[in-house]
Amino acid sequence: MASFVMLRFPPHLSNSLAFSSRPPLFSLFKTRSNTFSAANSRTTSCRPLVVTVSASSGALQALIFDCDGVILESEHLHRQAYNDAFAHFNVRCPSSSSSQPLNWSLEFYDELQNLIGGGKPKMRWYFKEHGWPTSTVLGTSPESDEDRAKLIDILQDWKTERYKEIIKSGTVEPRPGVLRLMDEAKASGKLLAVCSAATKSSVILCLENLIGMERFQGLDCFLAGDDVKEKKPDPSIYLTAAKKLGVSEKDCLVVEDSVIGLQAATGAGTSCVISYTPSTANQDFSDAIAIYPDLSNVRLTDLEALLKDAVAAS
Repeated sequence: MASFVMLRFPPHLSNSLAFSSRPPLFSLFKTRSNTFSAANSRTTSCRPLVVTVSASSGALQALIFDCDGVILESEHLHRQAYNDAFAHFNVRCPSSSSSQPLNWSLEFYDELQNLIGGGKPKMRWYFKEHGWPTSTVLGTSPESDEDRAKLIDILQDWKTERYKEIIKSGTVEPRPGVLRLMDEAKASGKLLAVCSAATKSSVILCLENLIGMERFQGLDCFLAGDDVKEKKPDPSIYLTAAKKLGVSEKDCLVVEDSVIGLQAATGAGTSCVISYTPSTANQDFSDAIAIYPDLSNVRLTDLEALLKDAVAAS
């Protein structure tokens, strides 16, 4: 079993730090609230199962991965795609003194990502704060809700296609330890799922290119932002996954990279471990049962022991 350092929060880490060389960090167990909400009834990519569990056994039955930030370190890729979209459509906000199109810096994008989840909400929040921009989409700054929605839809669609091009380039690798943990989970008979707030087409592309078709098709459940009404930190996506998998929320273990994902997981009553990135390293992960710089030194037996202890302590 991997060794742990008894710390409550990850230390301040610079973006240049070699995360894989640092030991995992472990946070104290916290009592979970088992908050339930109505599961969304939309069609999902979960295969039907006959497993029914009426009470938590404290044993790991389902391992659930977030995608962006967990399976791949993607925030710099998303930022690049947004900035490419802003340049392509010559997006200019009235509050900017720059003669160039809107360009989100690395530092600002990290702050924005930690504040607002989801692509369209990011842009809507930014434009409300800094003024609705001019662009080649509409020519003038949009004034009606309809025109504002149209602008955001077009920018997001173009950004998504650009992001797909980057993923298809073959230059992106999965984060350390992810594939091994997936393989260990399947080999030991655990249920395996991916739940992401991103659009389904974007997540499918990432999974096909990063974990491979065989692993992707072997998932017991796959949910994207399209499959639930509310985005993370709302717990809907993890509640829906547990229901589709046919297991108790307390027998699921979620792997997330951000406090927004952590809130979604714990809000659903599941335990959560964090595999943080440079963008999320300084967030408050006190409700996670373990905190890691990556999964390179984490084995399935480690996660099984963590979940057993967490359920016993709750």
